[in-house]
Amino acid sequence: MKKYNVNVNGTAYEVTVEEIKGGAAPAPAAAPAPAAAPAPAAAPAGAGESVTSPMPGNILAVNVNVGDTVSEGQVLMILEAMKMENEIMAPKAGKVVSVAVQKGATVETGTLLCVIG
Repeated sequence: MKKYNVNVNGTAYEVTVEEIKGGAAPAPAAAPAPAAAPAPAAAPAGAGESVTSPMPGNILAVNVNVGDTVSEGQVLMILEAMKMENEIMAPKAGKVVSVAVQKGATVETGTLLCVIG
C-alpha cells in the first residue's frame, strides 16, 4: 500500500492506494439491474403518427391531453436528457389520439410518447 496526499479544489486528502500484482484488478461485483419500466401499450394500427423519444431521459412536462388539436411544430412535451431540456414537437397537425407517458416518467430511445391522428 502507498499513501498519497491529494489536493482537490483546495481540500487536502490523504489517500491510500493498494498496488495489484499481476497487472489486472479483480472484476467488480455486478450491480443489480434496475427494474424495467412497464412498456407502454402500442397504438392501434392506423390510429395516426407515433411520436417516439429521440433519446433516453426524463419527461419534465406534458403539454397536451388526449383529444387536443395540435399544429405542426407545436411543443408536445419537454424531455430532459443530460441536463438539457429538449422540446418534443408535433411532426404534423392533427388530434392527439393517445398520450403514453406522464410527467416524471423515465423513457428510453424509441419509447412511444404519444400518437397524433
